[in-house]
Amino acid sequence: MHADTQTPDDLPGGELVDLAVEIFSMLADATRVRVVLALADRELSVSDLAATVGKSPAAVSQHLAKLRLARIVSTRQDGTRVFYRLVDEHARKLVTEAIFQAEHAVGGTPRHHQAAPADARALTDRADA
Repeated sequence: MHADTQTPDDLPGGELVDLAVEIFSMLADATRVRVVLALADRELSVSDLAATVGKSPAAVSQHLAKLRLARIVSTRQDGTRVFYRLVDEHARKLVTEAIFQAEHAVGGTPRHHQAAPADARALTDRADA
């Protein structure tokens, strides 16, 4: 349906919109965005995530707790180590698209448009997966 022909009945209900705003709010933090990007294709422990995002394990643990409450990440325990992973691909897609939008906002040709055809397909496939 075209955006100019939508009626209020075509739009998601207020509760879903409110929840979407909460998701955006949860992702409105640089460390949490980096955590989502780090977990895009793999699971990592807190110490590995801390090294990847350049923050202390304590700080990363606090962010992971918030992401768990929002059901964006889940855990798997292996002995004494806890591994984190994204619950599904949606947070990764949101963050990837936000990065793409940011590339457009800074001007010039965005990096995701400069990639070789195979690389561009991989980015698109990754965002669409």
